[in-house]
Amino acid sequence: MRNRTKLIILAVISVICMLLYAFYDINGGFSYAFPRRLIKILAMTITGVAIAYSTVVFQTITHNRILTPSVMGLDSMYMVVQTFIYFFLGSTSILVINKYLNFSISIIAMVAFALLLYRFLFRADKFPIYLLLLIGMILGTLLGSATTFLQVLIDPNEYLNLQSKMFASFTKVNADLVWVALAILAAAFLYGFKMMSKLDVMSLGRENAINLGVNYDKVVMNMLVLSSILIATSTALVGPITFFGLIVANLSYQFLSTYKHSILITGASLISIIALVGGQFIIEHLFELNTTLSVIINFVGGIYFIYLLLRESRSAG
Repeated sequence: MRNRTKLIILAVISVICMLLYAFYDINGGFSYAFPRRLIKILAMTITGVAIAYSTVVFQTITHNRILTPSVMGLDSMYMVVQTFIYFFLGSTSILVINKYLNFSISIIAMVAFALLLYRFLFRADKFPIYLLLLIGMILGTLLGSATTFLQVLIDPNEYLNLQSKMFASFTKVNADLVWVALAILAAAFLYGFKMMSKLDVMSLGRENAINLGVNYDKVVMNMLVLSSILIATSTALVGPITFFGLIVANLSYQFLSTYKHSILITGASLISIIALVGGQFIIEHLFELNTTLSVIINFVGGIYFIYLLLRESRSAG
């Protein structure tokens, strides 16, 4: 089966998931429920596409299909920012009440953290990739521990308000922030579309890419900035989903089996939309909101992450 046919199948499934979520059991509350469901679908689409794009790009740059921006601790930085705000300023602070300000601060902090981390990692070419992974995960654990420490000391009422930030949720998406995130995603894609052919060349390795005329270091830094902005935007919009990018990117590699990033990113984005919209539909109508989609994704993603690590170690051996 050709990749174009596979992409069409994924697109059809994603549209079916969207239609099901938008119209199922809407009954007489169409004017109230339909616009809210559309906003949720748009938020899930933005989140899925942003995570898929940033993960595939990040894995191409690192030449490793286990690393993702989230696994490297970016989600932990989001929780640090939110916990610090609630701990030192409280839930009545303007940084909490003003969604635009909270959204902007979260993105700026996460991008700054990512750039500092990536700058250190990509100067350390002599280190094995697993050591770099270990460094990233240790930093993520350190930030998580600092967050947990503050959460133990925080006022119980403030902690209850903070809990809504700890897990990704599509049930309370701010409609205004969705349009801001969409504008960021559109701008990132306009720039990233021109880089697709260079990413195809960069997948051959640093030396080969330089020999073929690619300004490797500049492209790497630009794509890291782009990847960081996208993952930060999706996290600030709905919350952290640690292993989601790992799942959809690797499923795209296995399902499409191509080196072309235009196809891989499109496939990963469609798989993301199917997983998020279809998963949220099941959560709301089958589980009746007794759990959250991010909990299930992180559980499945953690198992899949261990499987990939074991498979890589066996192939290396």
